[in-house]
Amino acid sequence: MPSFSCFSRNYFQWLPKFDFRIWILIAGRSLSQLGNGFTLFYAPIFFANQVGLSPTLVGIGIGIGSITGIVGRIAGGSLSDSPQWGRRWTLLASAAISALADVFLVAANDFPLFLIGNLLMGLGIGLYWPATEAVVADLTTVEQRHEAFAITRLGDSIGLGLGVVLGGLMISVFGVYRLLFAIDGVSFLVFFGVVYWAIAETMSTENLHPDMREGWKVALRDRALLVYAVVNTLFTTYLAHINSGMPLYFTRYVTSGDGTGFSEGTVSVLFSWHILLTVLTQLPIIRVLRPLSHINALIVSALLWGLGFGLVWVTGIATSGTLIWALLALSVMSIATVAYTPAAASLVVGLSPVAFRGVYLSINSLCWAVGYFIGPTVGGWAMDQPRAIADGFWVVSAFSVLLCIAILYGLNKLLKHQPDVST
Repeated sequence: MPSFSCFSRNYFQWLPKFDFRIWILIAGRSLSQLGNGFTLFYAPIFFANQVGLSPTLVGIGIGIGSITGIVGRIAGGSLSDSPQWGRRWTLLASAAISALADVFLVAANDFPLFLIGNLLMGLGIGLYWPATEAVVADLTTVEQRHEAFAITRLGDSIGLGLGVVLGGLMISVFGVYRLLFAIDGVSFLVFFGVVYWAIAETMSTENLHPDMREGWKVALRDRALLVYAVVNTLFTTYLAHINSGMPLYFTRYVTSGDGTGFSEGTVSVLFSWHILLTVLTQLPIIRVLRPLSHINALIVSALLWGLGFGLVWVTGIATSGTLIWALLALSVMSIATVAYTPAAASLVVGLSPVAFRGVYLSINSLCWAVGYFIGPTVGGWAMDQPRAIADGFWVVSAFSVLLCIAILYGLNKLLKHQPDVST
């Protein structure tokens, strides 16, 4: 019988061989996402069902947080490329601001404090994404990059999944939602420590540009990047629907066995499964899609999103087996997410000049801010309407992927005239 040491040695040989700082960053991101998992799916339910805010206000509060997210992403891209700040100090500022945001969310009993917490959280997350993805790009070769982004997302998913599971257990046992926000704040402080003590600056001094504004001038003249930004905003809106509109839809409109909506415990199990499947399929799916261009991988993702939204609609109109339909919907969306995230980040890094990598990744991250403004705002409004509109929302979302695919075909033609870009 093979020994455990033999198994572990073979397993680690199977993992990609990255710079050790990538693995440290993955560990830190996992800890940070652990805290996010405590709040991500439960915040809309808590503030709507227990604090007493309407779903529309909850959606607006979460969505408006994306406004400071936009400011943070613009600043994060410029600061990441700045010799005075760089990637490391931008990440440290992000962690500190995000921890402060949780202080307000712990104390929130009304809309103003809820809004302040979301505004600060948006700013912190905005600073985070351009910097962390620039670190991954700095420490990898072109050949490693696709898998590197996949592995870092895997670390995010593992932390998020554990957070969702533990958060659901804590709610079931103690029923104390506010403790989840406190734990989220602690996780950001731990991430601050990991970056401060273990991650040195990764920005190359050979590619610095004295004028930070030049990066934005170059990026905003890049037609391929701007076309990509449109379709990427649609993808991130889809991701936001999972985190905001879908928990409310499942608890309010889907009929469970006793004739009511899914319980919070059932929602916890469903989204735990969604994240677990994302973790389990991350590397296998990426390796299956490796022969495809980044554009074709994104087209595959779009088709899966359309199928997933269609299954959510079926879940809502079904009179039996709703839990099975919900599991199928979230399973398809897990694979759609896995196909999307590494391909999107790798495509942007391939488009970007090295000196302006932070700015290009900032624009990529800005799409997330816009998507996470549109998704919760529109989704919250739809879940506050009569059932016919709430059901129809998922049908419209499913057909919207046709627009994604059309834009991706156009982008593919545009990139054929840029042979130096790895697509």
